Amino acid sequence: MSQGSNFVDYVKICCRSGHGGAGSAHLHRDKLTAKGGPDGGDGGRGGHVIIKGNAQLWTLLHLKFRKHVIAGDGEGGRLSLQTGKTGRDEILEVPLGTIAKNSETGEILFEITKDGETQILTPGGRGGLGNWHFKSATQQTPRFAQPGEPGQEVWNILELKLLADVGLVGFPNAGKSTLLSVVSAAKPEIADYAFTTIVPNLGIVAYRNNRSFIMADIPGIIEGASQGKGLGFRFLRHIERNSVLLFMIPADTSRTLKEEYQILLHELKEYNPELMHKPRVLAITKSDMLDDELLAELKKEVPADVPSVFISSVAQKGIDQLKDLLWKEINR
Repeated sequence: MSQGSNFVDYVKICCRSGHGGAGSAHLHRDKLTAKGGPDGGDGGRGGHVIIKGNAQLWTLLHLKFRKHVIAGDGEGGRLSLQTGKTGRDEILEVPLGTIAKNSETGEILFEITKDGETQILTPGGRGGLGNWHFKSATQQTPRFAQPGEPGQEVWNILELKLLADVGLVGFPNAGKSTLLSVVSAAKPEIADYAFTTIVPNLGIVAYRNNRSFIMADIPGIIEGASQGKGLGFRFLRHIERNSVLLFMIPADTSRTLKEEYQILLHELKEYNPELMHKPRVLAITKSDMLDDELLAELKKEVPADVPSVFISSVAQKGIDQLKDLLWKEINR
């Protein structure tokens, strides 16, 4: 399978929880008891559809072709106050950062952020009460019991937003994939055409004293991405879950550094204004092509309100300084 088909960050599934079992209306009878009282047990609960976090997963690929998830029904109650068997739960494992939504209303139900965390997506029907619950002084042999509650059938959306310490933000060919390949063991596709990266890539960046942080390479944004142009709109959601945003602008850009930086900021603000509150770092890439005179001129264009560094991934220039800046912002 290709890289693109391996990464799935959106699935829509129909979840049907189990029906609750009916309560029993049994009356106690044995060879020593001709007319005993009620002893019908309760029905079993219907099975839930449960979402569980798994830190070893990073995509929803395993759920892409599973459109219907059906939990088991609860069994009916039995004599001698025996409760029916609970229906089989269906457990769907998902990567951390997965959000569950109701597909019709768009309501966010919950988010999975921890390994092993479980949430009930579709609750099973409650089992009915047996007839022994309804006995009283005036009704000593009730011959009725509750039916079980029906399960629910709901279309839900599971949407993945990658969790990372640093998210790379920049136009196509800004050098994001090259940087990720240099500072981590990730092997993203690198080429000299726009939109080489068509899915997010994650890499673990080694830092001093055996420390590390996670970096996410987000597919390139273009002007108008927040209105759905290019690939950016599809993957802007992944930037929301990153602690620090690393803006990357190539030194050979046709615009000024300030202009390109402001365009990137504008696209993020149009998509989600809350992104403006995240810590930001600016890296000017491909700086190995600059002589001292050009470097001095470009430094005058760098926005003053953001920490910045000139780097070259190919020449390994400024990489350690960039890591220091990012670590400082992550732990602020």
